[in-house]
Amino acid sequence: MAENTMPKKIIATTSLAGCFGCHMSLLDIDERLLELIELVEFNKSPINDIKEFTKECDIGLIEGGCCNDENVHTLISFRQHCKVLVAVGECAIMGGLPALRNVIPLQECLAEAYLHGPTVADSNPQRIIPHDSDLPKILDRVYPCHEVVKMDYFIPGCAPRADLIWDALVALVTGQELKLTYDTFKFD
Repeated sequence: MAENTMPKKIIATTSLAGCFGCHMSLLDIDERLLELIELVEFNKSPINDIKEFTKECDIGLIEGGCCNDENVHTLISFRQHCKVLVAVGECAIMGGLPALRNVIPLQECLAEAYLHGPTVADSNPQRIIPHDSDLPKILDRVYPCHEVVKMDYFIPGCAPRADLIWDALVALVTGQELKLTYDTFKFD
């Protein structure tokens, strides 16, 4: 990649209700991380451990869907602080594996986890469903990001391949068109 003379784009990332696999795929761009650092500055992100926005960002990468009120608050904050929001991975796009609970009423999920589960006798002998005000409120279902705020782009996969994340970031940062190949969506 040629030397960058444009100002660096500012990127923020977060993981909501997901497994952090999409961040791992971002790190899997390996030595290209050094090239990426020449093009961007990370702001609020677990990559640099900045926990609050310190400036407005050009691009926000969101991994995971929304399963509690804290996830919703974080996603709304990213929409307010990022010019472009990108849903990264199936959890952000469709709710992913966490959304499997959407077919079971919330009270049944909580009862199974805290009252009837196989380890309840050892870990929760009083059989209490947690309800402390310091805990995020669990939503009735897991929501994909686009059902909470406007998302500008979607990078598919569980987790997306590192090369796809790299190509998407370079296109967004440099203003080039992202050309998605057949194998992005099909696995023959």
